[in-house]
Amino acid sequence: MTIPKSVCDALAHPGWCQAMVDELSALHNNGTWELVPLLYGKFVVGSRWVFAIKVGLDGIIDRLKARLVAKGYTQIFGLDYGDTFSPVAKMDSIRLFIVMATIQQWPLYQLDVKNVFLNGDL
Repeated sequence: MTIPKSVCDALAHPGWCQAMVDELSALHNNGTWELVPLLYGKFVVGSRWVFAIKVGLDGIIDRLKARLVAKGYTQIFGLDYGDTFSPVAKMDSIRLFIVMATIQQWPLYQLDVKNVFLNGDL
């Protein structure tokens, strides 16, 4: 199994095609965007597909993942946007949390939330 180099390559494989359908369904169900008229003097930010193969601990392919991402690198600071924000936890905070959980003997669980980036307050 290889990562597709283009959308045409992905559409030729049922697994990658299903991954793309799943991503579009999640974006639609979460109300990620709405169509609006393009204002005069404004530009549309394009998008592209990014593909990844998720492998389990046993080395077997767990799932195929397709993500539709904006081409943010085409934007110009001060013209297209004014601020950037990335909700990322600092490693020191994570270490502190794990130490506290260990001391208190709290159970820790790991989970993967699809499209979690859509649910964050910016």
